[in-house]
Amino acid sequence: MTAPKVYITRRIADEALAMLRQAAELRVWEGDAPPPREVLLREVRDVDGLLCLLTDTINREVLDAAPRLRAVSTMAVGYNHIDVVAATERGIPVGYTPGVLTETTADFAWALLMAAARRIVEGDACTRAGKWGSWGPSVLLGHDVYGATLGVVGLGRIGLAVARRAKGFQMRVLYHSRERKRDVERQEGVEWTPDLPTLLRQADFVSLHVPMTPETRHLIGRRDLAAMKRTAVLVNTARGGVVDQRALYEALRDRTIAAAATDVAEVEPIPLDDPLLTLDNVIITPHIASASVATRTRMAVLAARNLLAGLRGEPMPSCVNPRAASTGGP
Repeated sequence: MTAPKVYITRRIADEALAMLRQAAELRVWEGDAPPPREVLLREVRDVDGLLCLLTDTINREVLDAAPRLRAVSTMAVGYNHIDVVAATERGIPVGYTPGVLTETTADFAWALLMAAARRIVEGDACTRAGKWGSWGPSVLLGHDVYGATLGVVGLGRIGLAVARRAKGFQMRVLYHSRERKRDVERQEGVEWTPDLPTLLRQADFVSLHVPMTPETRHLIGRRDLAAMKRTAVLVNTARGGVVDQRALYEALRDRTIAAAATDVAEVEPIPLDDPLLTLDNVIITPHIASASVATRTRMAVLAARNLLAGLRGEPMPSCVNPRAASTGGP
């Protein structure tokens, strides 16, 4: 049999590429940035499998351009960049990579929280700019983490991992999620808040861990930011669209909240003229919460396994739409 053809939209871990090369004919986009739209549309014309990243928009246009496509796999835990409904209509299973990045992302959320609370990035910039003068009692005052209240919005895998880390800081942990999780409350000592405003009013630190959906778009807006403490810190390692970025800028500028730290933006990469970049009370990192060598390798390997399973007509280890195979397709 002829080996299936696979297109990969970025170079991924060698271990994953080696797995795929044993079973498929590969074409890989070698650039650091995503392939241009016209390149993506051209490359998918004759492929059986597509391995993409969250920066690639896989919509009906792409799926229509790929009549032979039998499987899509994304190296991401989120999949809002893929039109799953359109893929399911075509009988195309969509794989994703949950679980493998949980602890790494939770670590990074805490790194952002600590850095923003104690103004570490500002302190580093101050030193590099030659502004380190004598010790002063009011220089770069931050906020204590130990004994504070953490509010977790979205108690999935990553949100729970973040909540567990709060134990070491003797924090009170509140959470708000679509469903109340009484077993987790008993096991982990976290407290349910019935609505988001209640959590926002009480939390010293708010960490966001919800998926990007129409319901969660701008979940945190002007009214929500105004409900937070003036000393509060907002941390976002979920998706940029979960926060109204203009409202966040205004809240930080006006000191409605003390600080924010975000690994994501509504438009990525964030434009250099975005007003958030003019503020010193926000930390913005380039979507690197899962960026450890071990985790990115695990993500790539799982994405490869998903794709290979889909090409063989077998259940993917992690599939967004497992019923796709029953809907027909190419």
